[in-house]
Amino acid sequence: MRLTALLIPIVSISLVSCDVLNEAAGVLTTPTNSQSTMPKLTNDEVISGLREALSVGIKNAVNFTSVTDGFLKNDAIRLPFPPDAQAVKDKALDWGLSGQVEKFETTLNRAAEEATKEALPIFIDAIKNMSVQDGFAILNGGDGAATKFLKDQTTAKLVTAFSPKVKEATSRVKLTEYWNPIITKYNGAMALSGGQKLNPDLDAYVTELAIKGLFQMVEKEENKIRKDPAARVTDILTKVFGSLTN
Repeated sequence: MRLTALLIPIVSISLVSCDVLNEAAGVLTTPTNSQSTMPKLTNDEVISGLREALSVGIKNAVNFTSVTDGFLKNDAIRLPFPPDAQAVKDKALDWGLSGQVEKFETTLNRAAEEATKEALPIFIDAIKNMSVQDGFAILNGGDGAATKFLKDQTTAKLVTAFSPKVKEATSRVKLTEYWNPIITKYNGAMALSGGQKLNPDLDAYVTELAIKGLFQMVEKEENKIRKDPAARVTDILTKVFGSLTN
């Protein structure tokens, strides 16, 4: 009787121990959630995801910049008086032409806002050629990597395609009507004093800064997609950029 009484708790302890070990073994052999739910990305998915990210970024950037005050009221991309003509601005302010200077700077930004309305198809066409190697490098390249790739590959082509759009825009907002009185007075004074006359290419200036501003906004949108799951508005964006955090 005593032997039996002693054996019962020992057997019970052994059975409990076996159950614990079996549970532990089950945990060790069960695949993790990330392993079972995050299949490896295919090459096509990576490329599709990056093209989608750039498309979303470009569309948002154009929507933000092509409205009234899209450039003018955004300090990050606002076009200032042309730096090459800073002496013109200084003289104009000395002559009491601050109102003309302000109107001119406003109209510069209106030209950029008008021009970017034409930018979307140009930018969309620019993202179609992307190799698999480029895709994985961009995916793992960190903040701004996709935008940098786009900028490196397309800036020269964009300038060529964008310039006539800017020329049309500067004509629509009558930029030269605000510029001519300032530069005419300045160059007239320089003719009398023997100073250097100035007349920067305003279309080239607007083109350069409008494209630069758009890229800044595209990069902002790209980085938002990288960091904020709520900004991944399609399944492919969720899958591709979600893989970076799993």
